[in-house]
Amino acid sequence: MPTTSSSRPIDKSLALPIVPAAAFGIVLGLVGLANAWRAASDLWGAATSVSEVIGLVGAVIWLILIISYGLKWIAFRCDALQELEHPVQCCFVGLVGVATMLVATVALPYSHLIAETLYWLGAAWTALFALWRTGALWRGGRDHASTTAVLYLPTVAGSYVIGIVGGALGYQGLSQLAFGAGFFSWLAIESVLLNRLLTAPELGEQVRPTIGIQLAPPTVGSVAYLGATTGAPDMFVHAMIGYGLLQALLMLRILPWVLKQPFVAGYWAFSFGLTALATAILRMAERGDSGIIPAIAMPIFIIVNALIGLLAILSAVMLWRGKLFPLHPSAA
Repeated sequence: MPTTSSSRPIDKSLALPIVPAAAFGIVLGLVGLANAWRAASDLWGAATSVSEVIGLVGAVIWLILIISYGLKWIAFRCDALQELEHPVQCCFVGLVGVATMLVATVALPYSHLIAETLYWLGAAWTALFALWRTGALWRGGRDHASTTAVLYLPTVAGSYVIGIVGGALGYQGLSQLAFGAGFFSWLAIESVLLNRLLTAPELGEQVRPTIGIQLAPPTVGSVAYLGATTGAPDMFVHAMIGYGLLQALLMLRILPWVLKQPFVAGYWAFSFGLTALATAILRMAERGDSGIIPAIAMPIFIIVNALIGLLAILSAVMLWRGKLFPLHPSAA
């Protein structure tokens, strides 16, 4: 009978999926889409029930992933530690806190207490992980081949979402501080990442979907900036949206190169940036922007919904076939 490294027998009739931390990107995409629909409701009077249903689905998936990720640390601790020490996969661990904060926005209309609790738990996880991971990175010795857009997740994505959700809860000062932390972290990491993309060997096929995260800093940052400010959108947020649109076009340009990697859950890396792009543009139009922003709001909203829908369908098919997450035999 097969045995584990600790010589305990394995019953192959029992199997559990090893849920990677990257799976929390699904929650980011779905809750991000729910927030885009919420913005559409405020701007066009779209049905609020759509936002509520999508947000609820995202919250349920978050709960399932939280339980599964916790079980991984109990049942498959070695796998969890390997992920935490991996030069690429480790950065996704920060998404546990980011997803938790976003679920707070789903809970907010129903319970301020639950929203506050989820926010502070998620913010604590995000901040502590960002400090731990960034401190390790600053020691150096990193292989250039391991430098990918996942480096944005601990400090850039984490700080932006602390600001976005904090602003929604009324913490305006904290929202502004968090935006600054995320914005300047983005600028610093962007230069390192572009240097790697331009001068080092091309990304391997397995990690190419992570380049979708490149779309997130300017678009999620735009949502964070709008949440930390009031009044008509200024030139700064227009500049960020402009850069986000450029990144979106670049994603389209390199898509055939990325798609050499067959569909995996990692393709949800594109989702948060896409939904943030739609949300930011809708919020700008709602706040009185004129010219091109209101004109592109509807087309972008439709395209983003179609792309997230496609990701959801492909993921559901993979899950049904048992191929979305790898299975690990559980100890008898």
